[in-house]
Amino acid sequence: MNDWPNRDQGYGRGSASPRPEGARTMRHVQRGAAPRPPAAPPRAAVPQQQGYGYDDGYSEGQVYGGGRGGRGRGGDDGYYDDRYYDDRYDTRPAPSRGRRFKRILVTLLVVVLVWGVGTYFWADSQLKGEVDLAKVIERPEAGDGTNYLIVGSDSREGMTAEDKKRLHTGSAGEGTGRTDSMMILHTGSGGDTLISLPRDSNVEIPSYVGSDSGKKYPATGRTTKLNAAYSEDGPELLVRTVEHNTGLKIDHYAEIGFGGFAKIVDAVGGVEIEVEQRMKDKKSGADFEPGTHTMNGEQALAFVRQRYGLAGGDLDRTKNQQKFLSALANQTATPSTVINPFKLYPTMSAGLDTLIVDKDMSLFDLAEMFWAMKNVSGGEGKSMNMPTSGSVNGNLVWDKAKLEKLVGQLKNDEKVTVSDE
Repeated sequence: MNDWPNRDQGYGRGSASPRPEGARTMRHVQRGAAPRPPAAPPRAAVPQQQGYGYDDGYSEGQVYGGGRGGRGRGGDDGYYDDRYYDDRYDTRPAPSRGRRFKRILVTLLVVVLVWGVGTYFWADSQLKGEVDLAKVIERPEAGDGTNYLIVGSDSREGMTAEDKKRLHTGSAGEGTGRTDSMMILHTGSGGDTLISLPRDSNVEIPSYVGSDSGKKYPATGRTTKLNAAYSEDGPELLVRTVEHNTGLKIDHYAEIGFGGFAKIVDAVGGVEIEVEQRMKDKKSGADFEPGTHTMNGEQALAFVRQRYGLAGGDLDRTKNQQKFLSALANQTATPSTVINPFKLYPTMSAGLDTLIVDKDMSLFDLAEMFWAMKNVSGGEGKSMNMPTSGSVNGNLVWDKAKLEKLVGQLKNDEKVTVSDE
């Protein structure tokens, strides 16, 4: 049975009609207007598409779908057209203010850390560790806390003839060197204590090993001024003499010369100090009326060096030195100096160029020393002279009873109650 329609019915090109198909009259079909697509729903109401990638003819150019590889977000023909991009489907969170702040904070912390580490290694490399305390023999037993021997020498190293004239230092003592001031600074849980050792103190020179020769020199019972020990064999013999006459072990040594002292004061922009009495001395260059003065390097050096015209002589001089060094430390160890590279670097450079320390002293030890002096200046510690009980041949004699009690309190890291009066 043939199911194909009869050719006589006139279907298709195989019709048996005598007229060509193109000439036949085709019935006209009137089409109505195409229905308008429904209006797009509001943005908030558009449902999340499931990624089928179809076009139902009602879209206004938006092709729904999942990936960004095709047209719009659903095509898979490998093309991308910005006209079809709709950020309603971007699920990536926008950067928040909190995250931007964290990024900025982390960046600043990294910069500060790098700057701080660089500064530390630079400064640590500038320390002149020239004093070898291992050469000191027959040392006392160590106690609690840390003891620094701080020395101001009359070293004129690096000073020009004009500097010497301006600072009233002269040229005496060149080649041998002398100590112009000596202090013991004790730091510990019992409080910070700064003790001045008058340079005219009467002390015994003990047995010692020469710092250069290595030869041992036996004790002869000879007594002399304390500052003579430095002149005879430098810092090592000075430490040995202080330890022998006090019974207190010195942990670290720090020395600064005239020129370095003046440079540090100028680098911090001067130091404010209260002058209690009229001071005038041609030898040191001091010329101050009572009252508050902001001293530059030249004036500061004259203030700490003045000996003549003071009622208490060398004892008043040591008090002035303590007072000024504490004020200098108080002004130097401040945020305005520490975090300001334009003040920190000149200050550190000025001090480190002429500061001589022992081989085991680190930058942290030096910082601890300055902070302790700052505490003393701020009233959190104690400053005093070594107690004396008279003099012999013009040299000051230390009070043995008070000295023994003082050293005991320092070794036990106790609060010092001994008075220098």
